Amino acid sequence: MAELNKRFFAVRAFWPMLVIIGLAVNLRPPITAIGPLLDDIRMDTGLSVQAASMLTVLPMLCMGLFPLLLPFVERRLSESVWISTGLFTIATASFSRFWMTDGFGLIVTAMLAGIGIAIVQTLTPGVVKRWYPQSVPLAMGGYSASLMAGGGLVAILSPQVAHYSENWQTGLGVWIVPALIAALLWWLKPREVLETHDKSVPVNFWGNRRAWLLASYFGLANGVYASMITWLPTFAQSLGWNAENSGKLIGIMTVFQVIAAVVAPALSSGRLDRRLWLFFAVGIQFAGLSGLMLMPEAMLVVWVAMIGCGLGACFALTLTVALDHLSAPRLAGALTAFVQGIGFIITAMTPYLVSLLFEWTGTFQTSWFMLSLTLVMMLLVTFQFSPSSYARAMNIS
Repeated sequence: MAELNKRFFAVRAFWPMLVIIGLAVNLRPPITAIGPLLDDIRMDTGLSVQAASMLTVLPMLCMGLFPLLLPFVERRLSESVWISTGLFTIATASFSRFWMTDGFGLIVTAMLAGIGIAIVQTLTPGVVKRWYPQSVPLAMGGYSASLMAGGGLVAILSPQVAHYSENWQTGLGVWIVPALIAALLWWLKPREVLETHDKSVPVNFWGNRRAWLLASYFGLANGVYASMITWLPTFAQSLGWNAENSGKLIGIMTVFQVIAAVVAPALSSGRLDRRLWLFFAVGIQFAGLSGLMLMPEAMLVVWVAMIGCGLGACFALTLTVALDHLSAPRLAGALTAFVQGIGFIITAMTPYLVSLLFEWTGTFQTSWFMLSLTLVMMLLVTFQFSPSSYARAMNIS
């Protein structure tokens, strides 16, 4: 009996994290499934390079706009209803892709998926802060790792599914399944967790310099990620890789993202100052992009692994630093919503700029150089994130 009780409490303790993992794994598949199949999609639909970039740009733009509307929309429906709606929207977008034959319809489903992702992604960090108030870095690491694992696994499996089904539509549409599983997990979430309420008063972050700094930092970091998942397979194919192996490159990048997303927050959890790990995260991305520019063919897998390691650590740590700025879960959730809102608008522009530079120059080298410059800017901004400045920066006494 004692052993049975112990197992019951172990399951109950892990159940909230399982729900979070279920939500997180659905936040990238509608986007990362596109890259390895992009050449086939463009051939069948006639999408231009710039139009094809919209398949990533529009979801990212939606992921930026919804969080900015959060103060208005959260008054209309509960958190539970919003997240359920977001998962249903992701599932609908994926299901619609089974029958897509034209580029415009595919772009519409990308926007629909982006809306669903935006809803879930905006609200989940606040849920993490509320459910795991004493272990935010570790919980955010689990959330971030699951998010990246979902995206990377889909990048590997989508071309495989497309190959065996003999059409790219199935490679995109099959990802309705994890969305439905996540919806079930969310509906079965622990009742005692749901009944926790936060009465703190919302804060307007539009005039706050630190909020804008965090948002810009987050946006630039995710700009590298968005550019990689959109154009890395195409870049690899220009070097002679086939579609399936170029998709595996995203998988390799994801493996290192997942490892870094778990390890970096865990190693930084003993102290509030996370700048050393942010320097590492940004610096290793810079080294990887430098490799893509200088000798891509010789060590492509190594450069991709380094970029993935930096991206994983950077995503998890940036959101953790934002949550660190405020102790109240609702306020911290509102700050991360603002950070993601402005950040993903910046992110949405990046793969489109990469496509423009590629069309103008006929090479990705200029694009990698542009991304390297954004990382240099991030290294300089990292100095600003001293824990002693958090209360002052958020105008809290």
